[in-house]
Amino acid sequence: MNPSPSGACVSDASGAWAPECRGAGVVRDRTAQSSSGRAPLKLLDRVRTTIRARHYSPRTEKAYVGWIKRFVVYHGKRHPGEMGEPEITEFLSWLATHRHLSASTQNQALSAVLFLYREVLGHELPWVSGVIRARRPVRLPVVLTPEEVDAILGQLNGPVWIMGSLLYGAGLRLMECCRLRVKDLEPTRGEILVRDGKGRKDRITVLPRKVKAPLIAHLERVRDQHGQDLREGAGAVVLPDAMARKYPRAAQEWAWQWVFPATRTYRDPESGERRRHHLHESMLQRAVKEAVRRSGIPKPATPHSLRHHADFRIMPLWWTTGLQGRGIRSRRRPRCRHNQRASRKVRSRSSGRKRGVLTPTGSVRARAFSLMLMSAWR
Repeated sequence: MNPSPSGACVSDASGAWAPECRGAGVVRDRTAQSSSGRAPLKLLDRVRTTIRARHYSPRTEKAYVGWIKRFVVYHGKRHPGEMGEPEITEFLSWLATHRHLSASTQNQALSAVLFLYREVLGHELPWVSGVIRARRPVRLPVVLTPEEVDAILGQLNGPVWIMGSLLYGAGLRLMECCRLRVKDLEPTRGEILVRDGKGRKDRITVLPRKVKAPLIAHLERVRDQHGQDLREGAGAVVLPDAMARKYPRAAQEWAWQWVFPATRTYRDPESGERRRHHLHESMLQRAVKEAVRRSGIPKPATPHSLRHHADFRIMPLWWTTGLQGRGIRSRRRPRCRHNQRASRKVRSRSSGRKRGVLTPTGSVRARAFSLMLMSAWR
């Protein structure tokens, strides 16, 4: 084992965390008491409670708890209240020099530690300005040509083909696609309602015409599977927030079912109810990776690469056709990307027609999407 400067075992020669170092969760906050006043709360339990009270995503909770645990273990399981700027700087420097982590990962670790001090322990941090954040390098995204996308999608079959086509044709993110529910689809209007997306924001995007028929056929099979689950005493899904208490029977209704359900059911440890989760994201990740390999494309493409074009393919660029056929100048915000700088990187590496781009998932016309934008921005 490689001891840290403070004497705690951190990792072995392969870079894995030592087994005896995984018990950092037993570090107790000596300054906090439980609501009943009977026993002190564990520090990581306080972190989880604080994160959930702010409605952060489960992935943020997992990342923050992991970094706080590593920070405590690195300094010999000392309580964070006894440490400050020197210990944080030492930890971040160790991550950069010994673990060789990227700048974004270093900043994530710093954000987790600062969240611990500010929000959980309630400490004022006058020394925060002295902590240096790693500067993220400017990277160009992996952009696929329409021919390469067509080749990748040609290697996919079944639900993963529909999911890949939605990522490319509708601009969905990976988890947004996996978490689609039946009620979020509008095949008649050609729309998809993305709920609780990045930044907990809802938005409306398009349903590509080429995907419409296969998606409807897929939903028929899913509905038959749901009916079989109900007959076997299952057929429930997880509902957001407190909806399960407000609408006890909603978990078994067809509208709340996953569009892409998992192949097996599971039993909820708390309620004992048999449920079916959505398809795990690794299924599509492995399928796309294998499709890229079979297609002979020498690019590190991932499912996220399929949606890089969606910002400028789906939304009108600068001129769209309105209801009366007039040209409507639309200085639109990127709705499929989070900032304009990232969108410009993708547009600079791609090419396409201004009025309508023919893609493997169907022809996109500017007039139809100008109507959608007008309804979405009201």
